Amino acid sequence: MRQHFEQSPAQRLVTLGNNLVLAALIICGRPTACSRARSGRCRKSLCAFAHLQMKGASKVTRREFLAAAGAGAVGITVLGRLASGQVVASASATGKRPPNIVVILADDLGYAELGCQGCKDIATPHIDSIARAGVRFTQGYVTCPICAPTRAALLTGRYQQRFGFETNPGPEAYADKNFGLPLDQPTLAERLKPLGYATGMVGKWHVGYKPEFTPPNRGFDEFFGFLSGAHNYLPSARRSDRRRGMETVAGEREYLTDAFGREAVAFIQKNKAKPFFLYLPFNAVHSPLEAAEKHLKRVDGIVDAKRRTYAAMTVAMDDAVGRVLETLRKEGLEENTLIFFLSDNGGPTPQTTSSNAPLRGYKAQVWEGGIRVPFLVQWKGRLPAGKVFAEPVVCLDIVPTVLAAVGKPARADDRLDGVDLLPYLTTEKAGRPHDVLYWRFHAKQAIRAGDWKLVKERGQARWELYNLAEDVGESNDLAEKMPQKVRELERAWQAWNAELQAPRWIRRDAPTESRGATIQPAGTGRGGDVERRFRQMDRNGDGKLSRDEVGRPALFRRLDQDGDGLVTLEEARNALGATSRPAGGARN
Repeated sequence: MRQHFEQSPAQRLVTLGNNLVLAALIICGRPTACSRARSGRCRKSLCAFAHLQMKGASKVTRREFLAAAGAGAVGITVLGRLASGQVVASASATGKRPPNIVVILADDLGYAELGCQGCKDIATPHIDSIARAGVRFTQGYVTCPICAPTRAALLTGRYQQRFGFETNPGPEAYADKNFGLPLDQPTLAERLKPLGYATGMVGKWHVGYKPEFTPPNRGFDEFFGFLSGAHNYLPSARRSDRRRGMETVAGEREYLTDAFGREAVAFIQKNKAKPFFLYLPFNAVHSPLEAAEKHLKRVDGIVDAKRRTYAAMTVAMDDAVGRVLETLRKEGLEENTLIFFLSDNGGPTPQTTSSNAPLRGYKAQVWEGGIRVPFLVQWKGRLPAGKVFAEPVVCLDIVPTVLAAVGKPARADDRLDGVDLLPYLTTEKAGRPHDVLYWRFHAKQAIRAGDWKLVKERGQARWELYNLAEDVGESNDLAEKMPQKVRELERAWQAWNAELQAPRWIRRDAPTESRGATIQPAGTGRGGDVERRFRQMDRNGDGKLSRDEVGRPALFRRLDQDGDGLVTLEEARNALGATSRPAGGARN
């Protein structure tokens, strides 16, 4: 009852109109399938309008409207709908109901790992169809080269460092108490829900473990997935805390990527009669490398075992995307659905074979290979088909683009860092959406201004400078030749950095907890250097180094002190003679 009395006048009009509709149906005694009312032959005009109302205002013809108008319910209900914030987007360019929104996020998918991006050995026809029917960005970026911070930026439209979300948390059992997307930073779901959207999330969350930070409390009506950063795929394997809502789910029999496709389809079918927002962040193709036999058979021409497993995982994700796209088509929703597809960071090539060619670097690095990703968008009838957009865009742009699409453009006091891409994609605006983009991931720093990129990686003492228009592989460092450009870009980066918060947590895991130590800041001693280098090499963020991640066989044998085939941070510290300072003796 309290909710009713707190309704605005516009909301009360909607409620009154809906009550009149309900009363009409009760008086009539007919079900919603009443053919006489739907055809306009019913003489009970209130009843006739009730059926038209259930049909949907956007489909009511002038003849139907006039036939039903005698009951007087028309003016009340239509005024209520027009005044309600629920139909802000009825003024959207579709001329119908507001567009559905689907955001599909791959995990650790390399820049070169789709057919539309040039991949030759893995078929991805369904994801490629988004590029054919929409726009492919050749310079699509994310704000961080690892999982969780990118997701925080994507969901809020703001650089994650503005609210201290600098890095991954580590396993839930060891995560810092401060870890989570701050409650004063609204998610896209929290922005769309008041506009009448059904909101659902299927997949990997990774932006909060505590109840107040989980999807059901961050704007999502429905949630099926897991909260942590990684998950097994096979039904027979050990699984993390997979949930429906906040209830643990047991007995799953499908390959995890298939299950996510199934749940995404179910959400669309359940909510097809109203505008919806589906956030579908797969954990594919993140490690562990696990594939179902049915998918492995489709890539049996690939000789390398690791590559074959990775390929099968990619095929499974493409199939799941295909199920979503096919459901939208079958339900007649495709042309009124704005779809985004992108990856959360670059591929960890040594670990999974996920290629970033022709870019330099991998996941966890701020060279192009860590931050430039496959990035596609489709909105049939609104955006051009088969367009290639060659200017820089970033995951920050999704929130303001969606808000514009639904008729609720971002305001200045939203303080978003992204921009609405629609006018650039429809050629209403020329030029670049962004003059400058920035990155900060602990000691790793980068700025892109025009075609110039200034970058500092791997504990380097000085900046490197590249012209990406001429050197996309970042192989020709121009810093010594152009010191003035270096100073100009460094000043711009420092000015941006001054606006940011310090990290609210560091990544924690069993080794750091067992030693009762916090890690020294980068550059404050041997322990800090080992920690920094360990994190750089740990491309999948699991807290252990494989042979491929270390890369040097002799060094790997030295570090792997217990001979189990993996290197922990504690082993690396012991092997290299590094020490930690006691807890409380270092700054976060």
